[in-house]
Amino acid sequence: MTDSKLNIDRTALEQLVNKRFFYAPSYGIYENVAGLFDLGPTGNALQQNLIALWRQHFVIEEDMLEVDCSVMTPAQVLKTSGHVDKFADWMCKDTKTGDILRADHLVEGVLEARLEGDALARQMAGIAIGSAVAVESASGDDAKKDSKKKKKKGGPAVAAKLDDAVADEYRNVLAQIDNYDGAGLAELIIKYDVRNPDSGNDVSSPVEFNLMFESNIGPTGQLKGYLRPETAQGQFVNFSRLLEFNNQKMPFASAMVGRSFRNEISPRSGLLRVREFTMAEVEHYVDPLKKQHPRFSEVADTTLPLLPASVQLEGKSQPIAMSIGDAVEKKIIDNETLGYFLGRIHSYLMAVGIKPELLRFRQHLQNEMAHYACDCWDAEIKTSYGWIECVGCADRSAYDLTVHSNYTGEKLCVRETLPEPLVYEKLICEPNSRVFGPKLKKAAKPVQNYLQTLSESGLSAVKAALDKDGKAVVSLRNTTADGQYEITPDMVCIENKTITEHVREYTPNVIEPSFGMGRILYSLIEHSFNVRADDEQRAVLSFRPVVAPFKCLVLPLSGHPSFAKPLLAVARQLRSMGVPARIDDAASA
Repeated sequence: MTDSKLNIDRTALEQLVNKRFFYAPSYGIYENVAGLFDLGPTGNALQQNLIALWRQHFVIEEDMLEVDCSVMTPAQVLKTSGHVDKFADWMCKDTKTGDILRADHLVEGVLEARLEGDALARQMAGIAIGSAVAVESASGDDAKKDSKKKKKKGGPAVAAKLDDAVADEYRNVLAQIDNYDGAGLAELIIKYDVRNPDSGNDVSSPVEFNLMFESNIGPTGQLKGYLRPETAQGQFVNFSRLLEFNNQKMPFASAMVGRSFRNEISPRSGLLRVREFTMAEVEHYVDPLKKQHPRFSEVADTTLPLLPASVQLEGKSQPIAMSIGDAVEKKIIDNETLGYFLGRIHSYLMAVGIKPELLRFRQHLQNEMAHYACDCWDAEIKTSYGWIECVGCADRSAYDLTVHSNYTGEKLCVRETLPEPLVYEKLICEPNSRVFGPKLKKAAKPVQNYLQTLSESGLSAVKAALDKDGKAVVSLRNTTADGQYEITPDMVCIENKTITEHVREYTPNVIEPSFGMGRILYSLIEHSFNVRADDEQRAVLSFRPVVAPFKCLVLPLSGHPSFAKPLLAVARQLRSMGVPARIDDAASA
């Protein structure tokens, strides 16, 4: 194992997990489909306890408004949110077998395997110089040939020493692997001769693949829908109802636990990359001008292992220990509310039993940032598969509420009465209804909404074009009248006016902690696993009582039948008090 992976006996762990039925492939007695899993009694109890603690930690303690929204989502909702166009990963295909591979994982796996082979070769050379063991000395080009022998994600490590410069180059690429787009991944595949590790064959150039499951709503097949890829959109479209329920008070948060679906290109690694999974998401609505948090002082002194984008771009992957307060002050973490939730995420993961030395918070690089986010941090947990993103915490700005409002015409905003009137100069666009409507017809309303919601700089650009060229072209997207429209000076009047506001109207920003419960569950299983020193055949999972699937095991003093009734009576009494208890009267107990 490399330093990026947790060194455990995964074979022994998998045997224990299977024996105790934590989880298993769905429909296993048939030819099972990859990426679908069933939780057994033990795994389900563990997940329910993780969710119960999550509800206590976030929903109850933070006084959040929990909802439960529809799984099936009309296509237009996800078209408006940007998921139809942008919710995609890069995939490539084995040119001979047709196997589909996720491009970034392929490159990552192959380079990691080569680095493991380099470490193995250096270790062997240091221990047994001159022995009969052959250690291949390879330059970057020579080492590429080893990929033909590799299996699984990047193939087994083959002892092959790399030049120091090549090894450093590989590490630099891996430190920012999430920052590469399709063209960048294609360049890496060619440069490092990355092949399918299962076959040794060449792979095609990466192409985009949308990750959503498409379906039809109703018998006609005319209304397209998708299984939701996240729970967030159902919360956003209910914002006005939630604000009213909260008596128009800001800030506040909604929350939801539910199933989400993503059509993963190449699901693998057990519960870590699946096609159906449980998410727990918070949408915290905050004034964009007031991103301070009233409870920030409670987390300001908490030290987190941070891996900022700037460090990753230097080719480094070692986290920096820094207090949340210092990180916010230095603008490494953008604002107090984002920092507060990073602190709350940390305390939740510590409470369930994640080992602190196996946790880091990594900032997204620009190319991997979701289309809706202006900043995002992942809580990554170290497992035997490497560092795994288990919680994302994004500042989604006002993106979602804005696009849904623009498309539907429904105001998803907050109206705040000001203590004193606010007087200021503002560039205003006023349509000439006699000309505007007849020229644009059905597009008049969407174009008017577009012009009146443009930023000051955007409206200034339109005015400059009208003054210089006598026309301006505006482009509409995600509206009922998408396309390009020509505006002329006789259609609009754009000028500075004095505005007096007694009520401030604004669209909230959203801070979103998003938890993948299955990934947390699996990571916790690995962190709780150990083998007894005095008996390597006895593997043990040591969970904290708050999340343990069973709180109490009732055992007889002997196998005599007279113990049957007392055992049952004790177990029933424990269960009646809310303590999950199991009876084990097997001879081996």
